Amino acid sequence: MSTPHVVVVMGVAGTGKTTIGPLLAAALGVPYAEGDDFHPPANIAKMSAGTPLEDADRWPWLDAIGQWAHGRAGLGGVVSSSALKRVYRDRLRGEAPGAVFLHLTGERSLIEERMADRKGHFMPTALLDSQFATLQPLEDDEAGVAVDVSGTPEEITQRAVAALRRLDS
Repeated sequence: MSTPHVVVVMGVAGTGKTTIGPLLAAALGVPYAEGDDFHPPANIAKMSAGTPLEDADRWPWLDAIGQWAHGRAGLGGVVSSSALKRVYRDRLRGEAPGAVFLHLTGERSLIEERMADRKGHFMPTALLDSQFATLQPLEDDEAGVAVDVSGTPEEITQRAVAALRRLDS
């Protein structure tokens, strides 16, 4: 890419944000930050119990991610965040106006299967329906691209890099 963007890897749980994010960061030669690490313990406890987060739970988390992204402005970086609603992405852009979004998309059945195969993650598959119900895909006026998550992590990353390069041109 011509300028080092901060890329927010977004999507519902199980799309591979934590897998694709580091691969994308390596391909772009920039650091990666795991969005889950910005959650306060109360959020993790809620999700572990199968309780969806409310917007009030998300604001401090989104602000922390946005502050990290702001600190990487002009330097580039990749950070994961579900960023399911437009208002969440607007909040992230409020902190980091130059951020671009990589929306990982896929069939619900594939995502559920991948979630079921995960070990040691706090997000149960029971919350997948609430994630899809909340999801507002990127709109035409938002800087970003959507990439399908079928295939290997390396294939997904290659598609992501290509889509982000097209976004730049």
